[in-house]
Amino acid sequence: MAKKEDAEVLSIDGHDVRVSNPDKPYFSRDVKLSKLAVVQYYLSVASGAVAGIRDRPSMLKRFVNGAEQEPFYQKRAPDNRPDWLRTVTLSFPSGRTAEEVVVDNAAGLAWIVNLGCIELHPHAVRTNDLDHPDELRIDLDPGPGVAWDDVRRVAMETKNLLAAMGLRGWPKTSGSRGMHINVRIQQRWSFTEVRRAALALSREIERRAPTLATSKWWKEERHGVFLDYNQNAKDRTTCSAYSVRPLPDARVSAPLRWEEIPDCEPGDFTVLTMPARLQAIGDPNARMDDAAGSLEQLLELADRDEAAGLGDAPWPPHFRKMEGEPARVAPSRAKSAKKTAAKEVATKKTETKSRSKMPLLVVANSPHKDAALAGLERWKARHPDAAYHLAVDDVLVDSMRGRSSTWTRVRVNLRNVPENSRPPQETPDPDDDPTRAWRETRGQRS
Repeated sequence: MAKKEDAEVLSIDGHDVRVSNPDKPYFSRDVKLSKLAVVQYYLSVASGAVAGIRDRPSMLKRFVNGAEQEPFYQKRAPDNRPDWLRTVTLSFPSGRTAEEVVVDNAAGLAWIVNLGCIELHPHAVRTNDLDHPDELRIDLDPGPGVAWDDVRRVAMETKNLLAAMGLRGWPKTSGSRGMHINVRIQQRWSFTEVRRAALALSREIERRAPTLATSKWWKEERHGVFLDYNQNAKDRTTCSAYSVRPLPDARVSAPLRWEEIPDCEPGDFTVLTMPARLQAIGDPNARMDDAAGSLEQLLELADRDEAAGLGDAPWPPHFRKMEGEPARVAPSRAKSAKKTAAKEVATKKTETKSRSKMPLLVVANSPHKDAALAGLERWKARHPDAAYHLAVDDVLVDSMRGRSSTWTRVRVNLRNVPENSRPPQETPDPDDDPTRAWRETRGQRS
């Protein structure tokens, strides 16, 4: 007789929620947390966590083997969902549709966490209007080596700009190294218009704090804190308030009051500290829905940028080419393509020059970030002269997302390395891109 699977049934909001494998380790490094402990954390902060996702379709990012293993993405709601759980059908830029989960209460929250969703990923729309966001999302993403104090300074600059535009921002730690600022807006503008407003805001912050902030999409052009305007494109999601992040200390995306920012540290907010914090101070986001503002002034700023010659900026790669969008190719690759078209014969001399014009090298691809970073260290050991000249932001650590999996790509920008010390592109070490087989198969079919 097969052994019956261990499970614990929780009674929540009048619904029974089954937690399978409750003792399964979900965190085992700095803190020790079982699957059931993560569910219980979410129930202890449900008043805040549910407020951030209620009435919103959510993408499921499932860490079925715990926070230390790679997740997969699931847009479509599972077939074996309870009949009391709502769904709504979303359309995507690809033309496809998906019936996505909508969580309205603590029972639904516990149910998706049981699926392995240690992070919550709601869309920026409500179910009553899936084409007009009610939230402008500002994602402050620091580059490698950028100090947390710089993130805080950019956040405060953003607060001041929002106030000048007649808007109120609600800050929270990202739960990693960055910060999110959400702005409740009236449901009057399309995704394209909201993204346009976000781009105008990002460019204005870059003008106000040019040494700290950047709006540049291509990583090879960035410095400091990147304001990711594309988080406002349709189909994009960011983790919501009280989400647990897959870091060894089980830190949390924590909503903040503006006066807390000068002294806060991301590591202060974890699964172990957030329940007591919520009980002591309440939810800093509690009145967000009362502060819906207008994007008119930001869109006027976008008009002024366009009149001055600043057009659109690159969209995410899975979107179709948009009207007014510049060439969707990294500047280094664009230079290389232009040079290749001008040359009829490739000689060793022209190869050397081409390498000097295209100073980006891929050094590692791996589903495991630690393995990719170890590959970077091996590359540095093989090329110490080049490594010596690298600046902090010359190392680009990209979190790559395929159809249902993620992996880490590490690149180095050789712009600060003398041409005679620049190594050639080698086979990445490791070179484990989980989407390669799928892309090769698709290429053969086409």
